[in-house]
Amino acid sequence: MIEAQNINKLYGKLHVLKNVSLTINKAEVVSIVGSSGAGKTTLLQIIGTLDAADSGLVKINNEIVTGLKDSKLAAFRNKHIGFVFQFHHLLPEFTALENVCIPAFIAGLSKKEAEQKAFELLTFLGLQDRLNHKPNELSGGEQQRVAVARALINNPSVVFADEPSGNLDSETAKDLHQLFFKLREKFNQTFVIVTHNQELANMADRKLVMKDGQII
Repeated sequence: MIEAQNINKLYGKLHVLKNVSLTINKAEVVSIVGSSGAGKTTLLQIIGTLDAADSGLVKINNEIVTGLKDSKLAAFRNKHIGFVFQFHHLLPEFTALENVCIPAFIAGLSKKEAEQKAFELLTFLGLQDRLNHKPNELSGGEQQRVAVARALINNPSVVFADEPSGNLDSETAKDLHQLFFKLREKFNQTFVIVTHNQELANMADRKLVMKDGQII
């Protein structure tokens, strides 16, 4: 599903990623751990197409994404990739249902189709009674589940999550972690998760440990 070859990233003289290579299989749940500054988030952003490497190659679903022009990259991202971040980044003026629909509208789905898919996902995630609530009317865990539904609306091949439970209490975090595996079983998606949560990291099929810009 994902192949990265010899990824290098520098910020000025700081060599953040040093010849990082990895392969992630379809429907695999992979965690990436390491201390702050190890390069975890930078790697996630590069293989997730949000940032570009200074050198190296990234393939997703057998398509080389390195070097794609902005418009093609945005279209590829919208179709194939879902993102979940530590902070849910929901738009405060829209309801849960409307927030989930936004990527589907960008992909060209009709309002009826988008709302139906959003309704199904939110119901699957146990939020059927919160569809018309705005983010400030939802708990932290509910907001993050809305963000997960938004990440899934276009049936992405892979979901990238950066500290997805970092803002949640331990019980809600545990529920979210179990949800990722439930989603993998239902939708056969690949999950790549950067986390400081060792419990989540150890639940993954494979745990990659980063140190000083390399996978050790």
